[in-house]
Amino acid sequence: MFLERVDGTFTLRRGFHLDDTPNVVMIEDIVTTGLSSREAIAAIAAHGGNVVGAGCLIDRAGGAADIGVTLSSLAAITVESFEADNVPADLTDIPAVKPGSRGLK
Repeated sequence: MFLERVDGTFTLRRGFHLDDTPNVVMIEDIVTTGLSSREAIAAIAAHGGNVVGAGCLIDRAGGAADIGVTLSSLAAITVESFEADNVPADLTDIPAVKPGSRGLK
């Protein structure tokens, strides 16, 4: 079962539904801040689901993301980020990128 964004908000993908009060384990590919996970959990709850835990392939927060349920990952790493005016000298020649897939407007 999948969630998709409709007008910027997660909802169950067309054609999917939850049975009466099912327990759900929510799975994501990558967790960075946990925001998408929290939004997904809220969407599942809005459709009557009870998220009892979550998993991801990679936890880029190194275990620091609080999504409201236990999060298990295959790999947990801590990714360092910098403000534009505070980039270490050895990184200034590398073009800055803003990774992520939210692409919200």
